[in-house]
Amino acid sequence: MSIAPPSAPRAGNDSYLDLAHQVRAAGLFQHSPWRDGVRVTLVCGLYAAGWAALALVGNSWYQLLIAAYLAVVFAQVGFLGHDIGHRQVFASRRWNNFAGLACADLATGISYGYWVDKHNRHHSHPNEIGADPDVGAGVISWTAEQAGAKTGLGRVVARHQAALFFPLACLEALSLHVSSARSLGTKPVRHTPTEAALLVAHAAVYLGVVFVVMSPWRALAFIAVQQGVFGLYLACAFAPNHKGMAMPAPGQKLDFVHRQVTTSRNVRGGRALDVAMGGLNYQIEHHLFPTMPMANLRRCQGMVRTYCSAHGIDYCETSLVRSYALSLRHLRDVGRLARQP
Repeated sequence: MSIAPPSAPRAGNDSYLDLAHQVRAAGLFQHSPWRDGVRVTLVCGLYAAGWAALALVGNSWYQLLIAAYLAVVFAQVGFLGHDIGHRQVFASRRWNNFAGLACADLATGISYGYWVDKHNRHHSHPNEIGADPDVGAGVISWTAEQAGAKTGLGRVVARHQAALFFPLACLEALSLHVSSARSLGTKPVRHTPTEAALLVAHAAVYLGVVFVVMSPWRALAFIAVQQGVFGLYLACAFAPNHKGMAMPAPGQKLDFVHRQVTTSRNVRGGRALDVAMGGLNYQIEHHLFPTMPMANLRRCQGMVRTYCSAHGIDYCETSLVRSYALSLRHLRDVGRLARQP
């Protein structure tokens, strides 16, 4: 159970194949067991340290700091699970499945099977209405049609969705938990019994530890902060990548490169940003070569930028602040349509 590469480029797209051969010749698809081992060990250590700190601090409002810390660590576990799903970490499919279930279901309480299915569809049809679940109809409206179809409270939210985006993002983790549980009941996956058991184990241990260590009100505050910051962090990492970029119409014919590049946006920054965003700030390269280890995407960027320039393909890269501004502008423009009678 892993994320399948997007549909292959059409046979006539020899230039892309030349780029792929150039990238492969540079060794950018090669795994680094040492680097991956250090990363897995570090993430596991940070995760364990958070729970140990929770036990040591005890029944105190200082636990809210631990909650924020664990939210960041949960997101890093999620980034690791993302890379595992793309087969970037382990050569063995069995080990990838095992580690994916451990990162998603057991460590963060999110169904690995649900997320893999959702992410497969996103990579195959990024930003395409009706095909990419990340721009499907929901609380946020991504298109004029979605905004125009809203009524009642949904229409009120759509009108102000740019201002409400970050507050609503705090509910992203809750949404993922609910969708994970629902997916196991409505759309069974290969490892459904295992996933169900792991999700129950996560919930039992998470809630059990929190309510044993803290009083009820402090425990509830801890959960609200930890899950809220976790969801906000995920949204802040994923939103800059595609929001406000091209949105192909259903059935619109695009070749592989245009479908992946013109719908994606890179975020410019240094090594610290790479870590903070889990490498997803190289979204264009990631969509062109999803099995490439995240650590190599920076080295691949120059080749891809040169390729896009030579073939007249828009290559979008901007700062983190600018990426949020563009995303919010798109939400604001769509929300305006909900204000019309």
